[in-house]
Amino acid sequence: MGGWYGTVAIVMAFALSSFSLIKPTDLIYQFLNLTGAVGIVLVSLSKKAYQPAVLNIIWTFIALIAIIKIFFNN
Repeated sequence: MGGWYGTVAIVMAFALSSFSLIKPTDLIYQFLNLTGAVGIVLVSLSKKAYQPAVLNIIWTFIALIAIIKIFFNN
């Protein structure tokens, strides 16, 4: 389930941003990326698929840093 959520969340964030419905600096964009990446990490590690796990761990850290930056700039 986490993998499907992760896929939908990341694609939704990208689509909403691409169609200018949200901005990459919006909290919802970063939240979708963060939670989506965590979902994919959990599934990837459980299946011992390390490449997508590493990619999404990095994705998670990028989203976390962006969220922290959003909170400190507001």
